[in-house]
Parts: sequence; structure tokens; C-alpha cells
Amino acid sequence: MISGTVVVSGTGTDIGKTVVTAAVAANARDVSVAVVKPGQSGVVPGEPGDVDEVRRLSGVEDVHELARYRDPLSPEAGAQREGRAPLTLDDVADAVRKTAGRCDLVLVEGSGGLLVRFGAWTVADLARALDAPVLLVTTASTGTLNTTTLALEALRRRDVACAGVVVGAWPGEPDLVARSNLADLTAIAGEPLAGVLPDRAASAPCFRDIARAGLGPRLGGYFDAGAFIRQHGDTRRTQL
Repeated sequence: MISGTVVVSGTGTDIGKTVVTAAVAANARDVSVAVVKPGQSGVVPGEPGDVDEVRRLSGVEDVHELARYRDPLSPEAGAQREGRAPLTLDDVADAVRKTAGRCDLVLVEGSGGLLVRFGAWTVADLARALDAPVLLVTTASTGTLNTTTLALEALRRRDVACAGVVVGAWPGEPDLVARSNLADLTAIAGEPLAGVLPDRAASAPCFRDIARAGLGPRLGGYFDAGAFIRQHGDTRRTQL
């Protein structure tokens, strides 16, 4: 099981980062876990945010939201619209380091995609400042091969390690594109997928079981990427 500080980011928005964060937290049994969300967008005061969803799903109570913005914009744009100073990289990194000083595992959930701006910095820059790996959440749908490749290249350019690639919301009725993309995502990552979580996992009554089944051993579960691809992937080649 991973330990230390891990940044959870993705290839875009609404792809399952919060559910993946909650699943990793739920799988981190017998260790102290904290979750930090630097910037929460699109949520009004008093409304539950992503850290509240992580708490509900995982049972982890040590959760922290550092800033909140009403509009569903990037944290940088949200701060500008409200006339507030944006979060600084140093302040966020310091807050994460203080949390890491008392926990075995700190999960830092980003906003939107890997290179969404919080100010003069991105989640990729935060990961580099913390010397923390990034767990990359992606989709199995059309366009994922391009966006996943770009995100992994952005990490390599910054000399940031990847803790694995997870499909955040596997459809209940996957089409040919999703089934074909499983093997291609493995090739892009250069290693087996670290997990595949089902769509609507957050509404299932047995989330902890889903978390263990959907994430690999490095993330506290027993997911077998090879077996999943053999069962759900499409590796056939059409003969012309």
C-alpha cells in the first residue's frame, strides 16, 4: 500500500477523481489518512464539497478544503471573479507538509485536469514541489488516449512520478471504444492499469468492497488488470 503524500489528478473534470480518492482512502486500513483539497470550485458556502463526499464514502474524518469558489471555474478564475488573491504554491505545499507530518498517507485531490491553474501554478507543479507521485485518473471513452498521453508527458517533463493510471468510471455497458481503449491505455502507461472503478460507484451500498475490487495491490486492493482486460477488453483485429 502506498504511503506518504500522493496527488490525485486527472485528464479532465468529472472523471471520478473524488471517487478514486475516496477508494484509496477506504483501502488504507490500519494507517492514519488525511485528504486535502486545495481548491473547491462550483460549490456555495454550506454545500457539501468533494472532501465531504470522500468522508462519506471512506469514513476518513481528517479532511481539509483550503479554498472554495462559487462558480464552476478553475481555482484561478474563481478567485479572480470573487476579487480574491489566488492560492499560492508555497502556502498549499506548506499546508500539505504539515498534514503529512502527522499522517501515514495524505491524498491531495486536484481540481479539473492536471494543468488547470490555481494561480501561477498547477497541480503538476504542486506534486513536484512536494516530491509526490501523481495518481492519474482517466476515462475509457473517446479521446482518452490523447489526453492520457498528454498528461503523462506533462508529468515526465516535470520529473514527477506517476503512481498509476486508474479508470475512474467504467461504464455499465461499455462500447467498442471503451473496451478497445483498455489495452491501449495500458500501453500508454507502460504498466498495467492501477485500477478500474465502476460508474456510479459512489451510489453503491458497498463502496468499501468496490474500492478493494477496483484498485490494485499498490492502492490497497486486489484488482487484476490483466484479468479485467481479458474479460472486458476487445483485442480482436478486424481483417479487411
